[in-house]
Amino acid sequence: MSAVGSSTKEVKQRRGPAYRIVTDRLVVRCWDPTDASKLKSAIDMSIDHLRPWMPWATLDMLPLEARVAWIRTCRGEFDLDRNYIYGVFNKDESEVIGGTGLHARQSPEAREIGYWISKAHVGHGYATEVSAALTKVAFEIDGMKRVEIHCAVDNAKSAAIPKKLGFEREAILKQRGLLVDEIATDSMIWTLFKESYPGSMPQRANIKAYDVVGKQIL
Repeated sequence: MSAVGSSTKEVKQRRGPAYRIVTDRLVVRCWDPTDASKLKSAIDMSIDHLRPWMPWATLDMLPLEARVAWIRTCRGEFDLDRNYIYGVFNKDESEVIGGTGLHARQSPEAREIGYWISKAHVGHGYATEVSAALTKVAFEIDGMKRVEIHCAVDNAKSAAIPKKLGFEREAILKQRGLLVDEIATDSMIWTLFKESYPGSMPQRANIKAYDVVGKQIL
């Protein structure tokens, strides 16, 4: 009985994770299986755009059932606090703009942000807006000590995002990244530390964040 009470107390005290984040122009939220057809459309139309940098973007148009299965896996990992993968939508959530994630694969005190934007929506600053929002969530809700963004050294457009957000380029790691067809590439590591967060562009981001039951937590 006491063990159950202790577990309940811990759940009540916890603020995150953020299941839904609203920015000035976007809704960033946990995927739902009902999003599968919109996700499939966004990826299928963007294969040639995504393929050079995203190893998961193949030339094959995966069936809808495969997208549903992937979303279910993402949701399961999200609910179990293993990984936090989000869909990026327009304000009325009628269209998938892209995808992003707060990946818990570096250390318990760090998050890694990944992102992709569909071909139809590049050039509007959406990846920057999303990354600023997730950086704010990582520090202010998840209590992280650092946030990282990794990208291939040749991916200049992707590298411009952490630079704009005030991240510091810490290192270039030789052959640590993986491109399509399992081609190894050098990877840039960009980091924003907790000490540098106050006054940064992400700290100034105008967002609202909500937990799993829709309660506003930021």
